[in-house]
Amino acid sequence: MKRILGFLSLSLGIISLYGCATLTQPTAQVDTTAGVSPLPPYSGPKARIAVADFDVKAAKATFEIGSGLREMLVTALINSNRFSVVERQVLSAVMQEQELSASGAAQPGSGPQRGKIKTADLIITAAVTEFEPQASGGAAGIGGGGGVGSGILGGLLGAALNKAHMALDIRVVDASTSEVLAATRVQGQASDIAGGFMTGFFGGWALGGGLSAYANTPMEKAIRICIIEAVRYISQVIPQSYYKY
Repeated sequence: MKRILGFLSLSLGIISLYGCATLTQPTAQVDTTAGVSPLPPYSGPKARIAVADFDVKAAKATFEIGSGLREMLVTALINSNRFSVVERQVLSAVMQEQELSASGAAQPGSGPQRGKIKTADLIITAAVTEFEPQASGGAAGIGGGGGVGSGILGGLLGAALNKAHMALDIRVVDASTSEVLAATRVQGQASDIAGGFMTGFFGGWALGGGLSAYANTPMEKAIRICIIEAVRYISQVIPQSYYKY
């Protein structure tokens, strides 16, 4: 009987702890519109830039993740209103349309014209050097070491705790000289208890392709923090002389 009562008391205590845990709020509050809220409003001349494909070096990242991060950075840079971004990933499609227009096969007077493709003064490169969706946490993080606490408390809480981390190495390169004008490492980190309260936490600023699996998780917050810091850094280090469009 004593053993049964003891087990019941332990169960009630675990349920109480679990109830408190589910009410815990995210520890990382981030803006949902990178390049807009983190920076003061701007309406002056813009710098013309291109964003290269991301170099994926982190073991847990993939080419698709790098592509998604690049998409998010491009969108954030445009939304900052400080940059005119030229897109090189679709250049072959642009050239194809121009060739078709000039070939005589297209409707006369329609389509794009040759000789108007804009070039970038600066190229932004980035390498994904760290990508840890679950840097710490999990069942081993609480109640480890075996026994009732490990089996029950770890099962209820351990799997729900997570800490995510990522880092980008950013370089700003002069397209005329290939000189690296500035370089740094930006990172994002977030931790919280996963649950339904995270749904819609970030509003409508969607994750880029290849990153949807991390929606409403600490990794989503780490990604957004990292992109915001990248936009802030790029905006601060580009010399004023490049803002001329």
